Amino acid sequence: MSSSPLTARILQLNSRLRGGGTDGQCLALSQGLAKRGWTVEIAGPADAPLSSEAAKLKLHQLPRFRPHQILSLARLLRVARPRILHAHHGDDYWTALLASRLVQPSPLVVFTRHLAKSPRSPLSRNHLFSNADAVIAVSAFVAQVLRQGHNDPASPVPERHHRQSCRIDPKKLHVIHTGIDTTLFQPKEASFFAAARRKLGLKDKEIAFGVVGGFDLPVGKGQRVFLRAAKEVMTRLPQARFLLAGRGSMESALLEDIEHLGLGDRARLIGQQDDPVSLYHALDILVHPQIATEAFPSVVLEAHACGRPVIASELDGIPEAWKIGGVGQLVSAGDPPLLARAMIEQAERPAPNSAERAEMHRRVEAEASLPVQARKVEDLYRRLMAR
Repeated sequence: MSSSPLTARILQLNSRLRGGGTDGQCLALSQGLAKRGWTVEIAGPADAPLSSEAAKLKLHQLPRFRPHQILSLARLLRVARPRILHAHHGDDYWTALLASRLVQPSPLVVFTRHLAKSPRSPLSRNHLFSNADAVIAVSAFVAQVLRQGHNDPASPVPERHHRQSCRIDPKKLHVIHTGIDTTLFQPKEASFFAAARRKLGLKDKEIAFGVVGGFDLPVGKGQRVFLRAAKEVMTRLPQARFLLAGRGSMESALLEDIEHLGLGDRARLIGQQDDPVSLYHALDILVHPQIATEAFPSVVLEAHACGRPVIASELDGIPEAWKIGGVGQLVSAGDPPLLARAMIEQAERPAPNSAERAEMHRRVEAEASLPVQARKVEDLYRRLMAR
């Protein structure tokens, strides 16, 4: 796509580039905007896991120490003169704001809020978002948290008990869903499915349920709820198998759960998988039993785009992501018996046929693909610059 008069230099600020979901989204958006004709550069560390990927666009090195970052970023803004400075991590927001105030003309400052949480500091809640030119919330639920806060005092997870609202002009707040690569995550032919199952040692008549995601303390993605549900599922579906893909600090606790619940070789930790497309096709049903905060889960979109049913917790931004593909079930979070019933019901239904899988992929592609995300962010940039 050729440049139009309103395309301009964009500087994406990312002081981490470690490889998490926010970092991946920052780079994917940068690449998508570059394809649409924008000059996109990144300010971040030179020695982080994703620094080499960022350098494929253009990477400006920032120091690690925060006060030095602000001054270094201000110098960069004077030289590069981007029209828009876009920050993605919460701890980069103040850096972006303060550095932008040190230069003239100041760039437009945009934040993307990837978390369904409020900032801890009253100073940030009262002044951070109100001083940005625009704030992108990755889901309507995230926008709700910023505007109104959210209370869930009965949750076993303390971070869910009280999320305070922030001072923000509603006109500055924009909901733009994060996207996934739908050219990668798409339904495959039967031979691919069979090879993917063989890779994980699954037999033809076994029903594979899987949770995909990290399992760091205190609760991971709800993997312990999944294992308690698995015990009940096993009594009804002895051919069921339960896979936990990912890594984290709960590994020993999960292994103990598998032993104490009598799941034997029916439940396994299979580690971080380097081929997520193959993993989704090996599973019959993806389970996302989250009990902590969740802004907008890409894993739900990816599984649906591959034509897989998804059973997911009905909390935070998860329903927004699930309803795009819309195959499977939403269940109350943290209820193993209820989750077990949903898993059994879904397993006893016919698997989606090829036409249904193609339709699931089409819906995700139309609403939450990387090109759609880049186009919506581009539209926002244009409106800001045209004011």
